[in-house]
Amino acid sequence: MTERPSSEAIAAAATAALQRNRSPTTSTSEEHDHEKRQSFRRLIDPGIFRPNSRDQALASLKTLLKIADNLLREPDNPKFQQFKPTNDLIKRRLIEPKGTLEYAIALGFRAEVKDFQPYYVFNPRHVTDLRIGAAILEEAIDLEEKKQERLKRSRAEEKAAAAAAAQNVKLAFLDDRKTKALRDSREKARRNASETHQGPSDVTSDTDACPLPEVVMPGVGYSLASSEPDVDPEE
Repeated sequence: MTERPSSEAIAAAATAALQRNRSPTTSTSEEHDHEKRQSFRRLIDPGIFRPNSRDQALASLKTLLKIADNLLREPDNPKFQQFKPTNDLIKRRLIEPKGTLEYAIALGFRAEVKDFQPYYVFNPRHVTDLRIGAAILEEAIDLEEKKQERLKRSRAEEKAAAAAAAQNVKLAFLDDRKTKALRDSREKARRNASETHQGPSDVTSDTDACPLPEVVMPGVGYSLASSEPDVDPEE
């Protein structure tokens, strides 16, 4: 009985057949697109991100993406087929930052002069590059925004943790003061109670301190303060 091939073997055979049937043109096109994507990624990082601040780089990428999206959405609109390097926004986002104008050129824009004014005009032959470059811009912006959001959240958590630690130290200090005050109060109350119950040890009664007055009894001359009788010399 012939053994039935496994599912892994069937899948491997199907993949091999697909590769054999793939036309050289399709393979070359895919390789070209892959190389283009990699080239655009390198233009962004390190090309744009390394020499510029993260905020500046992200703002420039968003401007490039807006230019590309407008042109892909309305390819026949002359307003979107060119931009002026002397425009204030374009100067801040594409001309002054490093690496950004190179990306615009990779998208298909070329420098031209019209009526003695400088422009960068899109060449329709580069529409594939425009599409690939726009996709890579979306990818890079999404990754950078997520990274910045994580960083912002991490900083907020660190700040909250530091504030909580400071609050704990403050509460511990207050607890120590309260504990000490309570301990001192109890010690004082204990001393007062001890003194109250003990009483003074050298108290002298009024009877011992003051002598009894002499009381003369009638008749015989005895007094309460003397043991000898009083004798009247005239008797």
